[in-house]
Amino acid sequence: MNLSRLAGILKERSQPQYRLAQIKRAFYMEYLSGWEALTTFPKALRETLASELPWNVLTPITTQKSSSGDTVKTLFACTDGKKIEAVLMRHEGGRNTVCISSQVGCPMGCGFCATGAMGFTRNLTRDEMVEQVVYFARELKIEHAHITNVVFMGMGEPMHNYEAVLAAVRLMNDPEGLNFGARHISISTCGIVPGILKLSNEPFQVNLAISLHSAIDATRSKIMPVNAVYSVAKLMKAVDVYVKKTNRKVFFEYLLLDGINDTRAEAEALARLLEHNFRLFHVNLIKYHDTHVYTATETRKRIQFMSWLQEMNVPVTHRRTFGEDISAACGQLAVTKAEEDKIIAHKRKR
Repeated sequence: MNLSRLAGILKERSQPQYRLAQIKRAFYMEYLSGWEALTTFPKALRETLASELPWNVLTPITTQKSSSGDTVKTLFACTDGKKIEAVLMRHEGGRNTVCISSQVGCPMGCGFCATGAMGFTRNLTRDEMVEQVVYFARELKIEHAHITNVVFMGMGEPMHNYEAVLAAVRLMNDPEGLNFGARHISISTCGIVPGILKLSNEPFQVNLAISLHSAIDATRSKIMPVNAVYSVAKLMKAVDVYVKKTNRKVFFEYLLLDGINDTRAEAEALARLLEHNFRLFHVNLIKYHDTHVYTATETRKRIQFMSWLQEMNVPVTHRRTFGEDISAACGQLAVTKAEEDKIIAHKRKR
């Protein structure tokens, strides 16, 4: 829902201020599906509002479910026809994480990422980001379940859409919005130093994740163009500032690529890079999910790499893969030609 436009419409219609709070509650907390469900409003007012403002700014087009049933990926169309994807991951123990997008495409061009291969179209608005969460919250409500975590790890680089991303965090955290705890929200970046420094001054206790993938500049530059601007040393200088100001843990994402960043020398370089603050640094090892560019490090070698880090006292875990069979795993989100054709067909039916 476009909240800014809604406030203007209510004012133009001389509606009392409490109407805005009622609508926000219906949308962000009760997860109602449309104006017609807002039965506490007079029918005439509902019809007027419906004619002037769509309930949703996103339209779900297609949904895929993994064979294991623990992952759901939905393709959305924005009001201008641009397409994005978001993912729901169901963890053992009842946790439900929504991975949301912050941009249409991505400008960063990381070699292992399908989204980067799409190129960049535009930033998403606050409302487009939050509504990805709302959509899955509605779906889970049917099952008497709820979202426990939100991660900005979908399509796009959140730090290149900083103001809108932080506005989305505020709305998620707002007691009149999603009323969602900031500690259950994570923002991932490929290493945009100015964004990390800005985040260090924010009051929200969100989690910060850094897509590192190598502690060696020569290696990182081969797979991540951002390293040419923000080297490993510059990145870590910003991370240290962030940790000093916030005293919050930083998570380093490390995608293992066969023969590129999975050697003993890479493990040793990573340990040296982080050893000054193992208390607040944590490494998440990630399997490379096929995007037809690299070869994934085989299981045996991933286990060996993890063992090397453990020997050097690096706090490390291996992140579980979700949704690889539906191209919903880390680095796989992209709007394909087939999905574009489905959207065109959907529009023709409407």
